[in-house]
Amino acid sequence: MANSQNDSSYKGQCLCGAIQYTVDKIESRMGHCHCSMCRKFHGAAFSTYGEARVDNFHWITGKDKLKTYTAPNGTQRQFCEHCGSSMVFFASDSTGEVIEFSLGTLDSHIEHDPDAHIYTDYKASWYDITDNLPQFPKGRE
Repeated sequence: MANSQNDSSYKGQCLCGAIQYTVDKIESRMGHCHCSMCRKFHGAAFSTYGEARVDNFHWITGKDKLKTYTAPNGTQRQFCEHCGSSMVFFASDSTGEVIEFSLGTLDSHIEHDPDAHIYTDYKASWYDITDNLPQFPKGRE
């Protein structure tokens, strides 16, 4: 079930509100990523991303305020130029059909939960995974 002003999509934004988006449908894969780059990008023990097909993800305002960091491994992370909020992630082998977005930027309630922990070989030494979600030492493959 979606939630927003018109109940047809999910709504999200960065911390300062300069960047806003909607998502018509969130795909079932939602993961907690423990790789060192995601930890540093989010300033937390892990990052949590949801996936949407690009035709279901819509920038409402502020797309021009996105800045891109391309890591040495070819992954791209986009963030707000004003407040630094982590917005989206693109794998180096992305086909462009799916966008991974930071679930923490959603303002809407979502009905499903993350389904896995990935890159657990790189998790923060000070964080223990205590739930029963599947854990993958590298990616899901």
